[in-house]
Amino acid sequence: MSSTSFAHHLAVTSALPRLRVGMAETVNIGFLAPLSGPVESWGLPGLNGCRIWEDWLNRAGGMLIGGRRCPVRIHPVDCGYDPARALAGAQHLVQQHGVSLLMMLGGDTFTPVREYLMENKVLTSTLLPTDLSPDTPYLIAPSELHPIYNVTGVQWLAKNHPELKTVALCSQTDELGLPSLATYRAAFKAENVKILHEVQYAPEVTDPGSIVQPMLEAEPDILCWCTSNTPMVHAMTEYAFAKGYKGRILSCTMDGYERLVARTSVEFMEGVTFQFPDFDDPMLRQKAFFFNQPKAFFEEYNRRFPGTWSAVSWEYAAILDIWHAAVEKAGNVRTVSVLAAMKQLGQVSHAFGPAQWWGDDIFGISNALVGDWPVVTVQDGKARIVEFGSVPDWLAQHGALLHREMSDLGQLWQQRLHRSAGAGVAEMRVADR
Repeated sequence: MSSTSFAHHLAVTSALPRLRVGMAETVNIGFLAPLSGPVESWGLPGLNGCRIWEDWLNRAGGMLIGGRRCPVRIHPVDCGYDPARALAGAQHLVQQHGVSLLMMLGGDTFTPVREYLMENKVLTSTLLPTDLSPDTPYLIAPSELHPIYNVTGVQWLAKNHPELKTVALCSQTDELGLPSLATYRAAFKAENVKILHEVQYAPEVTDPGSIVQPMLEAEPDILCWCTSNTPMVHAMTEYAFAKGYKGRILSCTMDGYERLVARTSVEFMEGVTFQFPDFDDPMLRQKAFFFNQPKAFFEEYNRRFPGTWSAVSWEYAAILDIWHAAVEKAGNVRTVSVLAAMKQLGQVSHAFGPAQWWGDDIFGISNALVGDWPVVTVQDGKARIVEFGSVPDWLAQHGALLHREMSDLGQLWQQRLHRSAGAGVAEMRVADR
């Protein structure tokens, strides 16, 4: 919550005598996300990162709440990005474990649980701020402003490579893909990059040729995968390589890019642009950062969970960091108190520096943190940050354009709530939180 990171907090407190010990009851945290299936890379690596966070905190004595130290325990449930499994999982975590925080990927798996979680005042986090609405007062998006930070990649490309004047886009038609498509549309239009072709494909489609071939035939300077899931990003990139594509590739994520370098070539992957850095990146050492030791986290992660680092490996842990600071400030884990503690500080240090609560214009509620976000390119086979772009500055200049593109694809909060009106939820309540 302050500029002091959790890692720094542990380094200081572990060196001091623990005068206020006395272990209280365990603080339970729910992790409801895809741990298997095609969207696994946006869930399971995040749980891995949370295990490191959990171990670090418990080794330091746990959370200090009201003068007592409480151990934390993370309870995972695999929803496989299936709405029915998400609802069952949410009910299990709330009723059986009484979780004080429920972390979700969000999107299609949040819609069926929204009413249940909000009625029971369960503090819930999402990686997809487009889940937010005035009907979700206890839902927060403190880690990433997906997909809006993608504007920084487009802006950087336009500024540094003005010769790139055309683009072909593709996106899956779900709650991950459509907001991303709207954002990329707005970002390219803001930079006067012409959209030559666009493919919207069903999430179950697995044939890259049916998507990429018409994009290639448009002969764009840029191929943009938007927020396609990892297996499709790999398949489409390899298809473009096999067809001899020579232009730029832009994507929200590029998890496992090293495998793509090996399967294509260093030359083909040179300049591929996306939004998620490795945590051994030299530029993170110079950034006001929520971990004082990003490299140490990266090294421990890769030692314990080799070959699984992804865009979300650190994001859920970042949410825990912000929540932990708010709990200690509030002196309890009650949703209303913790949320108030988060908001009272105004500016919060999120993943890549100072951020502010934002969202009324697009989400109908300011429960998302917005700040700088990194632009990453592949350089000689290794991901490197080339810039930290300001999302607030872009929104100040082009917010109306983003609003229009979100509206065209039915992604404004009013439109999403209208579509989901009448969706059935279990009529169960738990104790006031």
